[in-house]
Amino acid sequence: MSDVSENVRRLRKLDACAVSDALDRLKLGSVIGGVPLQSGQGRIAGRVVTVKLGVGAPPAGKPRHLGTTAVEASGPDDVIVVEQRSGIDCGSWGGLLSLGASLRNVAGVLCDGPLRDVDEARALNFPIFARKLTARTGRGRVVELGTNVPIQFESATVNPGDYALADSSAVIFIATADIARVLEAAEEIAAKEAAMADALRRGEPISQVMGGNYERMISN
Repeated sequence: MSDVSENVRRLRKLDACAVSDALDRLKLGSVIGGVPLQSGQGRIAGRVVTVKLGVGAPPAGKPRHLGTTAVEASGPDDVIVVEQRSGIDCGSWGGLLSLGASLRNVAGVLCDGPLRDVDEARALNFPIFARKLTARTGRGRVVELGTNVPIQFESATVNPGDYALADSSAVIFIATADIARVLEAAEEIAAKEAAMADALRRGEPISQVMGGNYERMISN
């Protein structure tokens, strides 16, 4: 198993709250709340493949439909992350893209921009997180400015090859250079929380279980 696949496997066992606590401990950022799961179920995690959409002229060469290069570059270990910060109400992702990505077993999509064809994505049970929905096409409104280039997702700068985790609590991005120490810290925090839950089930008072252990988890 490659290092990337092993990192993805470990990240998929963690929830956003444990990883957020690890980022707090390590004084790192890129935790974004309020991006709902619009289709699919549960948590997604993987290595980032980026798509940058916006207004202007697309790169020179043969025109390609928005997002198709990213779909063809992605597989089961990957999460496609789309920037569409133009302010124009039009889709940053759509139904045929969802079908193409699901056929390649892509882990899911994170959209910093409106999502189109949500019912098609739901029929596929394909995981997509996006803050807004729309019916308006991106054709004639936005263009693809690049694939696997640095993008902005709300307050986070996201680079291709970074790692992403998303669940109902948050969307989180982790730089490639930080993934090893974030995983180690988050796994330690998750193990401590599991032990505390076991103590509660054994009947120990919650004030005793949480009073010292919980407050020290982030700083330790």
